[in-house]
Amino acid sequence: MCGASDPYGEAMTERPTEPRIAPVDLAADDVDPELAQLLSSVLTSDGTPLNVFGTLGQHPKLLKRFNLLAGFLLNKGILPPREREVVILRIGWNAQAKYEFGQHTVIGKRVGLTDTEIAALTKAPDAHAWSSDDAALIALCDELAEDDCVSDETWARLAQRWSDAELVELLVVAGMYRLVSGFLNSAGVQLENGVPGFPD
Repeated sequence: MCGASDPYGEAMTERPTEPRIAPVDLAADDVDPELAQLLSSVLTSDGTPLNVFGTLGQHPKLLKRFNLLAGFLLNKGILPPREREVVILRIGWNAQAKYEFGQHTVIGKRVGLTDTEIAALTKAPDAHAWSSDDAALIALCDELAEDDCVSDETWARLAQRWSDAELVELLVVAGMYRLVSGFLNSAGVQLENGVPGFPD
């Protein structure tokens, strides 16, 4: 079931509890060799492609191009990794995308986010003593989620720190992970064992 909810309220919107689209089974006899090669190069859990990639593998040409953009943003972009993860986690929370939030909790911790900060990204912006720069990133995410446009006030705050190229990348990261969150939610992509979901 999908629908709207207050992201800071007690109840979360229900999401599919089983995959609506099954990840590609690499053990199947009829797996295309090119797809198997493509999936062999993605992040894995115990040797199996992460469910997001396995599910996208149902459309191999799209997966190939998806990996180019997502891989660029995660590995070759110009944004500092910590700030990039603030944006991705807040986008994932606003979309109530447990898979997105869980996978990027792992990445966020790796690049310097604390458990307290990650938990605070699930709360109203004033529930944590964010720096001015972090607060502006959170506002960007919230405004895009609410109205698909960053306000003049938030833009002015962002522009005090970020170059035009960085602002472009911030918007593309936010948009990319809004797309990914909607895909994950709607396709029913399930978390791998051992990956956290939302904080308690």
